[in-house]
Amino acid sequence: MAQIVIDSLRHSYDGNLSDPGALALKQVDLTWEDGRAYALLGPSGCGKSSMLNIISGLVRQSTGRILFDGTDVSDLPTEKRNIAQVFQFPVLYDTMTVEQNLAFPLKNRRLPTDEIRRRVADVAEMLDLGPLLKKRASGLGAAEKQKISLGRGLVRSDVAAVLFDEPLTVIDPHVKFELRRKLKLLHEELGLTLIYVTHDQSEALTLADEVVVMAEGEVMQAGTPEQLYERPSHTFVGNFIGSPGMNFIPCRAEGERLVFSGGSLPLPPALSRSISSGQSLKIGIRPQHLRLDTSGTPQIAAHLIELQPRGDSYVADLRIGETALAMRVPDDVALPAAPFGVSFPPKHTLLYADDSLIGDLDA
Repeated sequence: MAQIVIDSLRHSYDGNLSDPGALALKQVDLTWEDGRAYALLGPSGCGKSSMLNIISGLVRQSTGRILFDGTDVSDLPTEKRNIAQVFQFPVLYDTMTVEQNLAFPLKNRRLPTDEIRRRVADVAEMLDLGPLLKKRASGLGAAEKQKISLGRGLVRSDVAAVLFDEPLTVIDPHVKFELRRKLKLLHEELGLTLIYVTHDQSEALTLADEVVVMAEGEVMQAGTPEQLYERPSHTFVGNFIGSPGMNFIPCRAEGERLVFSGGSLPLPPALSRSISSGQSLKIGIRPQHLRLDTSGTPQIAAHLIELQPRGDSYVADLRIGETALAMRVPDDVALPAAPFGVSFPPKHTLLYADDSLIGDLDA
């Protein structure tokens, strides 16, 4: 496996680097450490597949470098980069058996027969493919075929990295969870350098040690699932991660208060000094961090609009002043129909200036 460095990467499919709107990727700099799992997460068209294809060598970047363990591989073709790829739709030899498909990458490298048998048997056991080894791939379902495709990516022990391009998209939901769990266990067992492209935040947050959130060709934030969820560095990340996403309330700084429609909150001096004139300010808070205010003298009143059951909890759609918010509430807590008080715990209440995080209200 390898450390992968993405250095000053920019790409335009039409070659026009002067127009920011034409860039598929805008100045990406990342370092991915050997043996860890990374996810590229974002909506369709954000640039995540372009990045994966550049890393694999299927696309040549317009500017910048790709380094594997310090070696510049930017000009190397895919077959020279020593990577394995697993695509959204399984790429198999239907006339071959499962065993022959798994063995194919190893036979191409002329490994000894005994080693091929051992590696195939190990991967088949990991993926529960043992009973299917002698069956032709053509007669199998989508889930089994994708397991074989995963196995072909994992069977080699010498790869620099294994790249996954939305491999579970075509899998039934009840099978997807099991395959996701298997892939996580395999990564931990084999110590793979794994790069996983997905638009599904559940897959990204479950599988990856670090998630790279992308939008419109830019890296909005790279961090652990906990960092992305608890302290999103951009409002896009706060909205994209979580279900429902983070609440955002437009506000303005007035002296020592943040004032918004329906109420105000204390503005710590440390944050006040970080605000520039003319900046657009927003308060951000996750739905589960909003609290019922039981102080007896609530400062901020909320109106209940609707309740959405979520199993052991429900999401309450609220309105504070002119702003709609979501609040996650345990199912054993009853919200009154009349206006009620809500509180904003300072350490979980974040302040954004021009959509970028400047700190929390506990500063």
